[in-house]
This record gives sequence, structure tokens and C-alpha cells, in this order.
Amino acid sequence: MRIGIFGGTFDPPHLGHLILADEARIELELAQIYFVLTPNPPHKQGITVTSVEIRLEMLAKALSGEPSFVISRVDLDRDPPHFAVDTVEIFREMMPGTTLVYLMGGDSLRDLPTWHHPVDFVDACDLIGVMSRPQVEVDIKSLAVKVPGIITKLRFIDAPLLEISSSDLRWKIANGEPYRFYLRESVWKFIQSKKLYRE
Repeated sequence: MRIGIFGGTFDPPHLGHLILADEARIELELAQIYFVLTPNPPHKQGITVTSVEIRLEMLAKALSGEPSFVISRVDLDRDPPHFAVDTVEIFREMMPGTTLVYLMGGDSLRDLPTWHHPVDFVDACDLIGVMSRPQVEVDIKSLAVKVPGIITKLRFIDAPLLEISSSDLRWKIANGEPYRFYLRESVWKFIQSKKLYRE
């Protein structure tokens, strides 16, 4: 069996996350995709992040009704720091014999050399599915020098280039810009009811 691991803060989870995950599911033949909510992302220290409880509730609403998408508590139920290499190793222990495909955006691939133990992370993954983002360029040759072994693991997903990001949505909400149709209706209603991101 082949599964996807999709980590993120999901603050908030939007349609871009869902569309890209579904494209990855089809193209990489993934039985399920585990959405790994990161409580305290190491690369976002100093940035205000919505509480884990609120993000978890939004993610549950976003994934509702899609049996191929599952919330994983692998990072929620362990102490920080939450590094991707450890997350993959835990999945390896929980699901021996499973092909593990880590899903990331082009920006994460570009920044991979700055991750915690990037070579060990690549070794831990069977494959790395890359979902490109607009205006993100990655120098693969340079990356391969810094992170040996990465080339054979990469699989690029032919998905629409969606210019949607959680940070852009937070800005839109804070500034009274329209944002409703970037989200599933249940997530939009939840944000409205809780008055989230209003600053």
C-alpha cells in the first residue's frame, strides 16, 4: 500500500490544500493521505499561529466526507520539536511495509537544505511528491549537491498552479477582503462564527 503524508499548519485549511492533495492521490496512486497538523512548526517560530484546537476543528471540517483524507495525530500526541524526519520515522514504525510518500510544495523543496537533518529525511521517505506553486523556482542540480539522494525520490505532480495560500487568506480576512470561495463552506462558516483572523 502507498500512502501520502501531508504536513502543515493548515491555518486555515483551504481548497488549494484539498485540490493538490487529490491530484497527488490520483497521480501517485495513494490509498490515503494523512494530513499531519503541526502544533508548533519549527520554521514559523516568532509567527502567531492559531491554536491547535481551532486548526484541528477547521481541518476536520475541511476533510469531512472524503474517506481518502485522514487527520493524523502523530505530531499532536508527541512533545516538540516536530521535525518532518521524525514524523516519517513514526509512520514507518506504525505502518511497516507501506510505501511512504511525503507531499510538499515547491517552496518546501527549495528550502529543504535548511530542514532538520534533510539527508536523513530524504532517506526516510520512499518518495517525495512535489506540488508546484506559482513563482517558485527550484534549482534541482544545486539541491542534489546539498541533499544527496533527493533526485531518485522526487515525483512532480501535474496539478493546477493555484495562487492560494493560508497567509494570503489570513490577510484577506483581516483586511475585509472577499475570501469565502477559497474555503469549504463549513470552514468559512466556522471562521465567521469565531471571528478568526480579524486582528
